[in-house]
Amino acid sequence: MLLLPVILAAFFMYGFDGNVVNVALPALQSDLGAGAAALELVVGGYVFSYATGLVLGGRLGDIFGHRRLFLTGVAAFTVASVLCGLAQDSTQLVLARMLQGLTAAAMVPQVLALITTVLPAEQRPRALAWFGVTGGLSGVCGQLLGGLLLGADVFGLGWRVIFFINLPVGLAVFALASAALPRTTVAGRPAVDGIGVLGVSGSLALALVPLVLGRQEGWPVWAWVLLVSSAPVFWAALTWERRLAARGGQPLLDLTLFRGKVFTIGLAINAAFMAFFTSFIFVISLTLQTGFGYSALGAGLIFTPTAVLAMVASLTGKRLIAKYGLRVMTAGTVITGLSVLLIAVGLQAEGDHIAVPWLLTATGLMGIGNGLILPSLIGAPMTGIAPAKAGVASGTLSTTQQFAGVTGVAVVGGIYFAVLDHGGYATAAEVAAWIALALVLTMTVLAMRLARTVSAQRRLGTDESEALVSA
Repeated sequence: MLLLPVILAAFFMYGFDGNVVNVALPALQSDLGAGAAALELVVGGYVFSYATGLVLGGRLGDIFGHRRLFLTGVAAFTVASVLCGLAQDSTQLVLARMLQGLTAAAMVPQVLALITTVLPAEQRPRALAWFGVTGGLSGVCGQLLGGLLLGADVFGLGWRVIFFINLPVGLAVFALASAALPRTTVAGRPAVDGIGVLGVSGSLALALVPLVLGRQEGWPVWAWVLLVSSAPVFWAALTWERRLAARGGQPLLDLTLFRGKVFTIGLAINAAFMAFFTSFIFVISLTLQTGFGYSALGAGLIFTPTAVLAMVASLTGKRLIAKYGLRVMTAGTVITGLSVLLIAVGLQAEGDHIAVPWLLTATGLMGIGNGLILPSLIGAPMTGIAPAKAGVASGTLSTTQQFAGVTGVAVVGGIYFAVLDHGGYATAAEVAAWIALALVLTMTVLAMRLARTVSAQRRLGTDESEALVSA
């Protein structure tokens, strides 16, 4: 069936662009004269605008149709990518990246929603597993393929090729999606919850702005004021959402989703994974290139075992999950934790002389671990969601992932740069690795709890748990 590969190709584009800039940071610094703050915004600005627009993007898909929003998002994302490639200075690039993130926020929530609403019920668990695998592989391939593109210097474009590559891909996805996606009738035209949009997006912005910019600006008073004020603003937004739902309105957030333990625990696992993986890739990429002198291609090749073994393990993992359930996810978190531990110990013992075989072994184990995690990562919170709530549920999930990712980059990256000011790259990366290990251990605890919850629900015969295990 053409539908699933096409919509997953769009999701791959989003994930690829979120990570490929990591290998291009030194080139951006030399070509555009980008400073540290600009480099962080090139990475964080994309995630920031994406995260703040996700819930609205999911809701608009519910209102106007997932097919229409998907096609609009793909077209706009392609245009924004070209604008990134045409940027003449760091300010233009940051603004284009933020536009790119907003367009992705219209596109990505529709992918999960289309899986949930268009595909037959028996195909959804497998499709959700492939969605999780695609998300993980897009991040790793951003490192590997980005390094290959930069190393080849395609048409002499330098770093610009990592954005221009989206033009032919985006056009192909748009054309194929126009033919493959079914036309569906949207029931009703409920109004957008404008107050909810402002409250939820505003509270996230109040938290994300200081997290991204605070360290670069020396944590001025305004950064702390914004960060502290985000909590009461978010609480006020949730209060409005509850009252609107009680009156029979259409709130932006469906808080009833959080009544399910599987959805809530699954959401927490996604948050921990994204905080770990996004920040760890950022730190290791920067360390390998800027600190240890690797080329963009060399740094990308270090992650080759992660990409290859993640694919192999994910295909095997789907069969293992059918037999052993969510214990496979728990095993994956343990293996990923071992890989991070190897990197931390290697950096502590060898510093910037850490051997390439040691790094390749560690990244290979990370691929195996992540490959066992990914098939259930998305399926855990999304399975059992009613089709009418698919858009808002996917928007909530994706927002949680991205907020966790940008928070991980900001917090772990901030600690990394703080240690770097007083020590070498190896020491800073080692500290970041220990923090990453703590996040992976948190995932292990949550995965064990999720497995127990699903097991208990299976004994009660709930449909949700049966579907989750089959994913």
